[in-house]
Amino acid sequence: MSPAIRVLVVDDDPLARAGLAMILKAAPGLTLVGEAADGTEVVSAVDAHTPDVVLMDIRMPKLDGLAATELLRARPDPPEIIVLTTFHADEYVLRALRAGASGFLLKHARPTEILHAISSVAAGDPILSPAVTRQLIAHIGSTGAVARQRHARTTLARLSDREREVAVAVGQGRSNAQIAAELYMSLATVKAHVSSILAKLDLNNRTQIALLAHDAGLTT
Repeated sequence: MSPAIRVLVVDDDPLARAGLAMILKAAPGLTLVGEAADGTEVVSAVDAHTPDVVLMDIRMPKLDGLAATELLRARPDPPEIIVLTTFHADEYVLRALRAGASGFLLKHARPTEILHAISSVAAGDPILSPAVTRQLIAHIGSTGAVARQRHARTTLARLSDREREVAVAVGQGRSNAQIAAELYMSLATVKAHVSSILAKLDLNNRTQIALLAHDAGLTT
């Protein structure tokens, strides 16, 4: 049997923490290893409990989920992070995704959605589809768009032509199988290109590749 996925819950609302704890404790294959009430407690909680996945409230009074995500992702071998929000379109969420969070969940998500998200990110699969990314960007607006486009295009220029094609396809929401069919590659080659893109650009997941492609204006 695979070891249980270790989960840390970070939320300043005791009722929210209790609700998530109840869901996690009843789920096979998951273990609730700890709780934290604010972002200021996150680093010490991660050191103490070594979670695989952190469920992170995005809005907390002392140190918010965005800052806490940035702190964790700057550390070696950080846990996967799912940010929790009450808003579909939240600038903090988009910034957390840029910082390396694997996706976000609305706080009123069904227990099955929460459990599926945890299992997915623990397996290395981000839970935020490019379609949702585009919707999020559209709702938030174009603040800083020119600077982001310049940065994204400069960053993507470090890729080979074939890697760039794969990055654009990821940004368009294509699966590895779809990319393989469209670009006449084997599935193994596509996976190798995705891994190379992540390594060359120092990214954590496919969501960050998609965000770069969106910022560069290459997915329309």
